[in-house]
Amino acid sequence: MLMTWANLLTTTRLLAIIPCAWAIHSERWSLAAALFVAAVITDFLDGPVARRYNHASPLGGLLDHATDALFVGTCLAALSVSAIVNPWLPGLVLAAFCQYMFDSKALGGQTLRTNWLGRNNGIAYYVLVGIPVIRNALELTWPSDLLIKVFAWLLLATTAASMLERAVVYLCTRK
Repeated sequence: MLMTWANLLTTTRLLAIIPCAWAIHSERWSLAAALFVAAVITDFLDGPVARRYNHASPLGGLLDHATDALFVGTCLAALSVSAIVNPWLPGLVLAAFCQYMFDSKALGGQTLRTNWLGRNNGIAYYVLVGIPVIRNALELTWPSDLLIKVFAWLLLATTAASMLERAVVYLCTRK
Protein backbone atom coordinates (compact mmCIF):
# COMPACT_ATOMS: atom_id res chain seq x y z
CA MET A 1 0.00 0.00 0.00
CA LEU A 2 1.80 3.09 -1.27
CA MET A 3 -0.48 5.98 -0.27
CA THR A 4 -1.36 5.76 3.39
CA TRP A 5 -2.08 8.46 5.95
CA ALA A 6 1.48 8.12 7.25
CA ASN A 7 2.97 8.46 3.76
CA LEU A 8 0.69 11.44 3.12
CA LEU A 9 2.17 13.13 6.23
CA THR A 10 5.68 12.35 5.00
CA THR A 11 4.85 13.65 1.51
CA THR A 12 3.57 16.88 3.07
CA ARG A 13 6.98 17.31 4.71
CA LEU A 14 8.68 16.49 1.40
CA LEU A 15 6.69 19.24 -0.33
CA ALA A 16 7.72 21.76 2.35
CA ILE A 17 11.47 21.36 1.70
CA ILE A 18 11.97 23.91 -1.08
CA PRO A 19 9.57 26.52 0.35
CA CYS A 20 11.20 26.26 3.78
CA ALA A 21 14.73 26.53 2.38
CA TRP A 22 13.65 29.47 0.23
CA ALA A 23 12.10 31.18 3.27
CA ILE A 24 15.33 30.67 5.25
CA HIS A 25 17.47 31.97 2.39
CA SER A 26 15.14 34.97 1.92
CA GLU A 27 15.09 35.59 5.68
CA ARG A 28 11.31 35.27 5.79
CA TRP A 29 11.62 33.85 9.26
CA SER A 30 7.93 33.64 10.16
CA LEU A 31 7.19 31.58 7.06
CA ALA A 32 10.28 29.44 7.64
CA ALA A 33 9.21 28.86 11.24
CA ALA A 34 5.67 27.87 10.23
CA LEU A 35 6.98 25.42 7.62
CA PHE A 36 9.57 24.06 10.06
CA VAL A 37 6.96 23.47 12.79
CA ALA A 38 4.68 21.75 10.26
CA ALA A 39 7.59 19.53 9.21
CA VAL A 40 8.36 18.59 12.81
CA ILE A 41 4.70 17.79 13.50
CA THR A 42 4.41 15.57 10.41
CA ASP A 43 7.67 13.83 11.32
CA PHE A 44 6.43 13.24 14.85
CA LEU A 45 3.09 11.84 13.67
CA ASP A 46 3.90 9.71 10.62
CA GLY A 47 5.38 6.77 12.56
CA PRO A 48 2.60 6.47 15.14
CA VAL A 49 -0.02 6.82 12.39
CA ALA A 50 1.63 4.06 10.36
CA ARG A 51 1.74 1.77 13.39
CA ARG A 52 -1.83 2.64 14.44
CA TYR A 53 -3.26 1.68 11.05
CA ASN A 54 -0.83 -1.22 10.56
CA HIS A 55 0.73 0.48 7.53
CA ALA A 56 4.36 0.45 8.69
CA SER A 57 6.61 -0.84 5.91
CA PRO A 58 10.26 -0.74 4.83
CA LEU A 59 9.25 1.58 1.95
CA GLY A 60 7.47 3.94 4.35
CA GLY A 61 10.48 3.94 6.67
CA LEU A 62 12.80 4.69 3.76
CA LEU A 63 10.52 7.50 2.53
CA ASP A 64 10.37 8.96 6.04
CA HIS A 65 14.14 8.90 6.60
CA ALA A 66 14.92 10.14 3.08
CA THR A 67 12.51 13.03 3.55
CA ASP A 68 14.08 13.88 6.92
CA ALA A 69 17.58 13.87 5.38
CA LEU A 70 16.47 16.02 2.44
CA PHE A 71 14.56 18.42 4.68
CA VAL A 72 17.34 19.04 7.19
CA GLY A 73 20.09 18.87 4.57
CA THR A 74 18.40 21.46 2.36
CA CYS A 75 17.52 23.74 5.28
CA LEU A 76 21.08 23.45 6.64
CA ALA A 77 22.37 24.37 3.17
CA ALA A 78 20.17 27.49 3.22
CA LEU A 79 21.54 28.35 6.67
CA SER A 80 25.10 27.77 5.45
CA VAL A 81 24.65 30.35 2.68
CA SER A 82 24.13 32.91 5.45
CA ALA A 83 27.17 31.46 7.28
CA ILE A 84 24.98 30.47 10.22
CA VAL A 85 26.21 26.86 9.96
CA ASN A 86 29.36 25.46 8.37
CA PRO A 87 29.10 24.61 4.66
CA TRP A 88 30.25 20.98 5.07
CA LEU A 89 27.45 19.80 7.33
CA PRO A 90 24.60 19.70 4.76
CA GLY A 91 26.55 17.47 2.40
CA LEU A 92 27.75 15.24 5.22
CA VAL A 93 24.16 14.82 6.45
CA LEU A 94 23.12 13.61 3.01
CA ALA A 95 26.20 11.37 2.70
CA ALA A 96 25.43 9.86 6.13
CA PHE A 97 21.88 9.10 5.03
CA CYS A 98 23.11 7.45 1.81
CA GLN A 99 25.54 5.33 3.82
CA TYR A 100 22.72 4.44 6.24
CA MET A 101 20.41 3.48 3.38
CA PHE A 102 22.95 1.34 1.49
CA ASP A 103 24.37 -0.23 4.64
CA SER A 104 20.87 -1.23 5.71
CA LYS A 105 20.10 -2.63 2.24
CA ALA A 106 16.93 -0.55 2.35
CA LEU A 107 16.62 -0.55 -1.43
CA GLY A 108 16.18 -4.32 -1.20
CA GLY A 109 13.17 -3.87 1.08
CA GLN A 110 14.94 -4.44 4.39
CA THR A 111 14.19 -2.34 7.45
CA LEU A 112 16.71 0.43 8.08
CA ARG A 113 19.38 -0.47 10.66
CA THR A 114 19.83 2.35 13.14
CA ASN A 115 22.65 3.17 15.51
CA TRP A 116 22.45 5.26 18.67
CA LEU A 117 24.65 8.11 17.52
CA GLY A 118 23.04 8.33 14.09
CA ARG A 119 19.54 8.44 15.58
CA ASN A 120 20.48 11.21 17.98
CA ASN A 121 22.24 13.12 15.20
CA GLY A 122 19.01 12.93 13.20
CA ILE A 123 17.16 14.62 16.04
CA ALA A 124 19.96 17.16 16.52
CA TYR A 125 19.81 18.17 12.84
CA TYR A 126 16.21 19.24 13.33
CA VAL A 127 17.20 21.09 16.52
CA LEU A 128 20.03 22.85 14.68
CA VAL A 129 17.67 24.01 11.92
CA GLY A 130 15.00 25.03 14.42
CA ILE A 131 17.17 27.14 16.71
CA PRO A 132 18.03 29.97 14.28
CA VAL A 133 14.69 29.73 12.44
CA ILE A 134 12.58 30.05 15.60
CA ARG A 135 15.01 32.52 17.20
CA ASN A 136 14.83 34.81 14.18
CA ALA A 137 11.06 34.42 13.74
CA LEU A 138 10.58 35.50 17.36
CA GLU A 139 13.22 38.24 16.98
CA LEU A 140 15.28 36.89 19.87
CA THR A 141 19.00 37.45 20.34
CA TRP A 142 19.81 34.19 22.09
CA PRO A 143 21.30 31.78 21.35
CA SER A 144 24.04 33.66 19.56
CA ASP A 145 25.28 32.82 16.08
CA LEU A 146 28.56 31.72 17.67
CA LEU A 147 26.78 29.16 19.85
CA ILE A 148 24.85 27.88 16.82
CA LYS A 149 28.10 27.59 14.85
CA VAL A 150 29.74 25.60 17.66
CA PHE A 151 26.71 23.28 17.75
CA ALA A 152 26.98 22.81 13.96
CA TRP A 153 30.69 21.92 14.22
CA LEU A 154 29.94 19.44 17.00
CA LEU A 155 27.28 17.85 14.78
CA LEU A 156 29.79 17.66 11.94
CA ALA A 157 32.12 15.73 14.25
CA THR A 158 29.43 13.39 15.59
CA THR A 159 28.11 12.77 12.07
CA ALA A 160 31.60 11.77 10.93
CA ALA A 161 31.95 9.55 14.03
CA SER A 162 28.60 7.89 13.30
CA MET A 163 29.63 7.24 9.71
CA LEU A 164 32.93 5.77 10.85
CA GLU A 165 31.18 3.51 13.38
CA ARG A 166 28.73 2.32 10.72
CA ALA A 167 31.61 1.61 8.32
CA VAL A 168 33.53 -0.36 10.96
CA VAL A 169 30.48 -2.46 11.85
CA TYR A 170 29.81 -3.08 8.17
CA LEU A 171 33.38 -4.15 7.48
CA CYS A 172 33.54 -6.37 10.56
CA THR A 173 30.26 -8.17 9.82
CA ARG A 174 30.65 -8.63 6.04
CA LYS A 175 30.59 -12.22 4.88
